[in-house]
Amino acid sequence: MTQLSIFQNGAPEPCPDPFNLADYVLAAGDNGAIALEVFGETVERWRYADLRDAVWRTAGGLLDLGLKDGDNLLLRVGNDPAFPVLFLAAIAVGVVPVPTSSLLTEAETRHIVSELRPAMVAFAGGLDPLSNLGVPVLDAKGVAQLRASDPASPVFGSPDRLAYMIYTSGTSGKPRAVMHAHRAVWARRMMWEGWYGLRSDDKMLHAGAFNWTYTMGTGLMDPWAIGATAMVYTGPPDRQVWGRLVQDHQATIFAAAPGVYRQIVETGADGFDTLRHGLSAGEKMPQSVKSAWESQTGKPVFEALGMSEVSTFVSASPKVAHKSGTSGKAQNGRHLAVLDENGPVPVGASGVLGIHKSDQGLMLGYFEQPNETAAKFQGDWFLTGDTVSMDEDGYVTYLGRDDDMMNAGGYRVSPMEVEAAMMQATGVTQAAAAEVEVRENVRVIAGFFVADTDLSDELSEICAQTLAKYKRPRMFVKMDALPMGANNKIQRKKLRDWTPT
Repeated sequence: MTQLSIFQNGAPEPCPDPFNLADYVLAAGDNGAIALEVFGETVERWRYADLRDAVWRTAGGLLDLGLKDGDNLLLRVGNDPAFPVLFLAAIAVGVVPVPTSSLLTEAETRHIVSELRPAMVAFAGGLDPLSNLGVPVLDAKGVAQLRASDPASPVFGSPDRLAYMIYTSGTSGKPRAVMHAHRAVWARRMMWEGWYGLRSDDKMLHAGAFNWTYTMGTGLMDPWAIGATAMVYTGPPDRQVWGRLVQDHQATIFAAAPGVYRQIVETGADGFDTLRHGLSAGEKMPQSVKSAWESQTGKPVFEALGMSEVSTFVSASPKVAHKSGTSGKAQNGRHLAVLDENGPVPVGASGVLGIHKSDQGLMLGYFEQPNETAAKFQGDWFLTGDTVSMDEDGYVTYLGRDDDMMNAGGYRVSPMEVEAAMMQATGVTQAAAAEVEVRENVRVIAGFFVADTDLSDELSEICAQTLAKYKRPRMFVKMDALPMGANNKIQRKKLRDWTPT
């Protein structure tokens, strides 16, 4: 009988009912233990008692402002501890926080406000409030004052109810809000052994900003949920700072996107002796970078596949034997399959990776987009869009995307969103965006356009005004004509194969 590419190794532990995400995240740590270390101009340390007090008081302050269960709270917060405090405080009392990247332009922010219709927008962490948003605005001073309020108690209810939303690029070119239930954080327990090898005595240093969802989950909520210490750097960009921080503060796990690891090994990976291992996610790590890191540090790095809609689900870990070229195995408790249009494919065949609809970490859907939500499912399977193969031992090999989504430092970006911005330039008759390799292991978003004259400067200015920095093309290429297929669609694969001359 043909072995099919299906993984199901035990059911996950059911989420408690009733449940509250914020209460769960903050319950494990001892009051006097260090929950958070923030490295900026000075070192800021938060005990678990401090963190709980800030969250519960901020929650009480949100209620005092008139926010109520089910209201949306848009977070415009920079790289600052105010971000996780507001996030957890809102969830604690049934307010739905919606984090956004601090890199969004004013136009992008106003579009989200019009679509989301939040009850309030909170600005902090160096981001100045926008005027005339049409909704109440809370500035950094107001955010800080929330901590002087009387504390509120977390509200318990069904683990399936909406807890928070996060914005991600859509294949249609329109960013969409992914709705997650309270149970999403409980599903992350499958990562503790399936990816992190996480222990309560760990000190996790994450190289991302507070307001990145990779940091929020892997760098903050997961260490807190087991009673460990989270570490975040808020200083200026410095590719050599990570080894110094690990060495000076005795970090045991380091988490980053592959681009950070590449920068580290290019300058020499010193100072990582106290680590047990590193973690990598956001995009596929080049084998040359992985080999250089492990050679220079003597520490393994474990990769994971994931996405905004379901977090990570396939990973390597200290308990999974390494198999070269693969991204590891499905975490125990997951139910995955590799699919074509007829269902699961034979072992070894390529297809789209699917997550069973029963996964506790799977999104509730896209906010007010039922048709787009339905389009992501094939029967009982949520389609990730990742093309993979699975071998007879359950190891998964990532082969690329089955759509045209681009990856910018761990953020997925729709080419259609970039192309819409480029078409605003007068004189551009065609535009296309694709991720291209400009040198070994370095890929950037490139904007291709057809025009009578070189409009690169104009395109750069327009993209700066309308797109978050991570979405903007790093280069523009004038062409006589874009490659088009028989159906008159842009052949983005040919653009991806383009190389600078």
